[in-house]
Amino acid sequence: MPLVKNGEITPDPWTHIADGEDAPLDAPIIVSTDRWNAERASLVHRNAPIGIRLRNDQLPDELGEDLYRFGVVAIEFPAFKDGRAYTQARLLRERYRFTGEVRAFGDVLRDQLLFMQRCGIDAFEIRKLADAEAFRSTIGEISVFFQPAADDRRPVTALRNRAVASWAY
Repeated sequence: MPLVKNGEITPDPWTHIADGEDAPLDAPIIVSTDRWNAERASLVHRNAPIGIRLRNDQLPDELGEDLYRFGVVAIEFPAFKDGRAYTQARLLRERYRFTGEVRAFGDVLRDQLLFMQRCGIDAFEIRKLADAEAFRSTIGEISVFFQPAADDRRPVTALRNRAVASWAY
């Protein structure tokens, strides 16, 4: 599955591991929260990075003090009309100050890419390779925003005020 990260199509070093599936010992893996909770004692001793997969009905606070252990938090978008994953991304970035990769997977649509990015998602698993270029080109199409968001871009009002303040009469 193609990965668009930081505006580029990039190889994905992470592998989603299903519950019950054997995990490679020396490769970055993403596991479900259920598997993490069941196998935490052995997973913390891995010699490779670990990521966590959140269903859209799970809150990031369920990860507790373990959040810092994860290199990636993969947030599921099971259907385009379910917006709970947007809240998860904002909570990760704003409340928990998570600085690792926040990625969207599942029903990730190009039309919603900008909203996902504004909520703090910086990587997107795209189902079809043919769509990856369209996703890549979408990032950066809009550069000025009216609302503040998790991406810390300054809203247009702040930019306007700064420009007015710089005008000397």
